[in-house]
Order: sequence, then structure tokens, then C-alpha cells
Amino acid sequence: METKIKKLKPLAGMTLQELREVTASLGMPKFVATQLSEWIYSKRVTSFEEMRNISKANKELLSQKYCVGLYGPQSSQTSSDGTVKYLFDAGNNKSIESVYIPEDDRATLCISSQKGCRMNCYFCMTGRQGFHGNLTANQIINQVLSVPQSQVLTNVVFMGMGEPLDNLENVLKVIEILTEPWGLGWSPKRVTVSTVGVKDALKVLCETTNVHIALSVHNAIEDERSQLMPIENAFHVKEVMELLGKYDFAHQRRLSVEYIMWQWFNDDIKHAEALRELLPNEHVRVNLIRYHMIPGITKLRTSSDERMAYFRDYLNGKGITCTIRRSRGEDISAACGMLAGKVKDADKEDDKKSKTKAKQ
Repeated sequence: METKIKKLKPLAGMTLQELREVTASLGMPKFVATQLSEWIYSKRVTSFEEMRNISKANKELLSQKYCVGLYGPQSSQTSSDGTVKYLFDAGNNKSIESVYIPEDDRATLCISSQKGCRMNCYFCMTGRQGFHGNLTANQIINQVLSVPQSQVLTNVVFMGMGEPLDNLENVLKVIEILTEPWGLGWSPKRVTVSTVGVKDALKVLCETTNVHIALSVHNAIEDERSQLMPIENAFHVKEVMELLGKYDFAHQRRLSVEYIMWQWFNDDIKHAEALRELLPNEHVRVNLIRYHMIPGITKLRTSSDERMAYFRDYLNGKGITCTIRRSRGEDISAACGMLAGKVKDADKEDDKKSKTKAKQ
């Protein structure tokens, strides 16, 4: 007879209200939920044994159905510029990636929200992997709480694998954990959600949170954008920008436009002017991004530094704040559009090479 392994439910990823429901169902005092949230989100413990102010009896009750649910990355890879890419198990033989980006007084973690992506943008490695499911709130927040640099992070951006607004429920739950006092207690200004423009979900995000928003435009001419980004056929970028124009991005929150530049495709003045006309007001910031070549894409080429600078200067001259984003982690496939859930542990690779050389 086969022995069934009891699957424990992770507590990390639960809101305070959900933790209260757990403790109430086990007959525990209400304050135990607050204790749990402090141990998990503030102290990042990985086992009930470490929770010193929770009784042995309550820990025993919890351990019968639940686990803390925090686990470290499977492997990592470090770029020559200090960027670190982490690989996390996502279940069902799938993995997802997170990218740690240190820079001056900022320590940013780029996190994933899905296994793959169903947006199918032509130029994105993640989209070319197909869609294999949404990450749970546990799998998303675990990236933040379990990287080695967890305690020094200053910012989190939902710009990893997947479309965050295609997994709205779990993303909103994680934003709550990041920003509520019982969670990490961060200011919403430390969180950015990047989206290709899932309009209905974007409206909910704008009305229920104060996080920064980054809209991936890449081409302001609709028929050209639709060639690269199928989302344009469902949610026109002009309508999405009109929606965003209804919200206040001048004070507590920021709206930025992400714009990957391709040589002779979207990097001339005609496209710069189309982008300027698309923006609802002068408060929107434009980030120009160098295109990073991915396997199988032969039609697109990276714009030259000169053309990118000319595009930037044109928009700045029109009163639009426009900058060229510094590329990070390209040598380890950690840059924009390159995540594919296949990071290799550099140390293991070096060890493997050494063993092979020794055999020879």
C-alpha cells in the first residue's frame, strides 16, 4: 500500500486576515496571527521551532497542517556588473527567476509573477517559453523574503517572468504584504508593477493601491505595436493611456513608459512624436531600453547609441523626462526580456568543467 504524503499549506503569502482565519480554526487566540506575521515577514524564519513566543502546543497544532513556506533559491549566477540572477523552484518541474540589482543607494529585486507568460510578445524570451501557470502569493513573496539580500532591499519591481496583471489576485495580496504594517511595512513608492496594459486589471490596481506603474509601450503606432505585442489587439495602448491619465501620477506615485528601441523600426523622430502624443501629460517618464538579442529573433536589431540619444533629446526638448536605462546583467541573460527560467549556477558549472578537464 502506498503511503500518501501530507501536503502542508504555506503560511508565507497569507495576509493578516488569512492568518487570523488559520489560528481561529485551530482554536488559538487572535494575537497568535500577529505573532506569526512578525516571525514570517519581519524576521524571515523558516520553521515554527524558531518562533520563541508561540507555545509548544500551538506550534504542534500548526505543524500538522501548515508550514512556514520560505525556501531559498536553487542556484544563482552573478554578472560582471554585480547583478545576481536567482533560480527558484516553481513546482511541476518548472522554475522562475528573480534578479537582484545593486546600484549606489538602491538595492532592487525584480520578481516574477508567472511561470512563463501568455502575452506572447515577439521580442521576449519569457513569452517564447509559453505559459505554465500563475505563481501563488507564497511563490511570489518567497522571492523577496528568501534571497540573501532580503534585509537590504530598497525596492521591488514586478518585472520578472510573466504579466503581473494576468495574476492580479496574488499580486495584490503580495503588494498588501509588502506595504501593510503587519507585513514589511514598506511605502508603496518602493514597489513598481510593470504591465503590457491589461486594462481592466490595471484599473483595479490603480484604484486599490498607490504603487508605481510602468507601462510597456515599445511602439506608439498601434498597427506596428500589434505586430510585436498581441495585447494591442485586445487593449489598445491609446485607451490604456487614457485610463492612466485619469489618475494622479504627479505626487505620491509615478507612471513610467518602458520603450525598447530597435534599429530602423521604432527609433526615429516619427515614432518619438507618436510616443509624445500618446502621453496624457508631462508627468509621465519615459525609459528607453536597449534591446537584448535573444535566440531565434533575426528581424530586430539594437538601436545605436547615437539614435537612442537623439530620440531621448527630442523628447526632453518637448518637455518629456526621458532617460536611457543602463543595461544590467546581459552577460548572464538577466536583462530586460531575457528571463527564461534556466539560470545556471556558475559554481556548479565551473566544477563540472573542472571534472571534465580532469578526466581528459
